[in-house]
Order: sequence, then structure tokens, then C-alpha cells
Amino acid sequence: MGNQPSVGVGKVYLVGAGPGDPDLITVKGLRLLRQADVVVYDRLIPMELLKETRPDAELIYAGKQPQKHRLDQSEINHILIDRASKGCRVVRLKGGDPFVFGRGGEEGLACYAANIPFEVVPGVSSAIAVPAYAGIPVTHRHVASAFTVFTGHDDPTKETKEGNSIDYPALAAAVRLGTLVLMMGVNHLDPICRELIQQGISADTPAVCIEWGTTANQRTMEGTLESIAYRVTEAGLSSPAITVMGEVTRLRHIGLDWFQGSDDKSKI
Repeated sequence: MGNQPSVGVGKVYLVGAGPGDPDLITVKGLRLLRQADVVVYDRLIPMELLKETRPDAELIYAGKQPQKHRLDQSEINHILIDRASKGCRVVRLKGGDPFVFGRGGEEGLACYAANIPFEVVPGVSSAIAVPAYAGIPVTHRHVASAFTVFTGHDDPTKETKEGNSIDYPALAAAVRLGTLVLMMGVNHLDPICRELIQQGISADTPAVCIEWGTTANQRTMEGTLESIAYRVTEAGLSSPAITVMGEVTRLRHIGLDWFQGSDDKSKI
């Protein structure tokens, strides 16, 4: 591995890489990345950040795609614990924030169970940053007093012991109060929107889907709760994408649409 780490137990750093723009990693996250003996990184990190690693650092790809995992979670946990137990400084580099749908909690608990020291370095969450790059504030004192983030990664028709895996009545109530931010749900956008409408949310509620947010490849598609899934499919937007639902999405057209990606002008 090149330069050998010091003898004794090392440490695992669960580092948020930010939402896609490499400049959005935190100062602390970048410092730790440059010092790391081992970097275990995900598919959605800004790949430019790997240029910041030491020439002798071990780089391990642990990327996950829908229905296709390079390494399963137990294998990732094993790698973190194994390298740290050999005295390595291990950076687990995760897109966005490690504790926002990033399985950072699972990895931290695995380290704790193995008596491996670990530290969490929060990252800029895509749940907030991607809407911001599309000109959408998730809250606004005249429009939305709260926002709710949920994942649509699981098929919403999947039955669990408690019923559907997503609590749609609760989400419908959240829409009435403010903003919904859907992460990892572009492939299930149609049934999710239909279920929200069934729970009493107006089909005319505005919605915006943002693909590859905060990067030069950012694209947006606008619509309503009723039309957004069709428009996204027609435009060919795919993962990674975030969908924002609520009145705050209208604000991008009255002065907040500041960032332009490759194609950021798809309108209702």
C-alpha cells in the first residue's frame, strides 16, 4: 500500500462528499481525504475528489446502483473494520451527507461493535443543495414553514408487516404544511405521485425533478403532481435525481433560477 500506517488501531471517518459539485465538500472532509491511507468511495461522489488523495492511498470503489451493488453493505463494513484494525486512517467517502439516506449510521454502528474508533464529518446534503441549485428554497417564510425528506428507493407497492413501506397519509399532511423532497425515487415517481393524489393532495401541486444536481450536467423538468412522472420519462431523466413538490418550486421563476446546467429550461 506504499507508506505503511502507524502500528495500532486506526480510525474510520464517515465523510460527506457533498451533492456533486466537488467544491461543496467541507474543509475538514477535504483535509481528511488528503491524509487518508484508505478511501472507500461511492458511485455518486464527485470523482474529481479522488485526485486529492495521496499517491499511495488505497482506493476502493463501493458504488451502488439501483438493483446492482458492487459491494454489499456487510462487505463494506468488513473493509472499514479490517483496514482500521491494521492502523489505517480510513475515509468512507459518501455522496451528500453520510447520515441522510447514506447508511452512515449502519457503518458507524458496525465500527462501534468492532471497537473501531470512528468520526462523522457531515456533508452538504443533496436534499437541500440540489433544490437550491435549481432555484428552489425548500422553505420560505411566506410559502413553506417546513420540509420533509423521504426516499422512494423502495417500490411503494411493496408490502411490509406494517403495510406500504411509505406512510403516504403522513406525507400528504406534510405537503399541506410545506415542501416534499423525494430522494432516490425517480424510477417510482408515477405510483408515488398517484398515491399522494389519492391521499387528497391536489393534482395541480407543482413539482420539479432535478437530475445530476449541482453539476454541469444538471437538468430539470417541471410539471405538476399529475404530470411530472410522464414529463420525466419523456425527457429521459434518470438516477440520480431529486423531485421537489410544493409551492416553493414556483419561486425559481421570479428570480431564483440562478444556476444553468446543460439543459435547465424545461417548462410546464
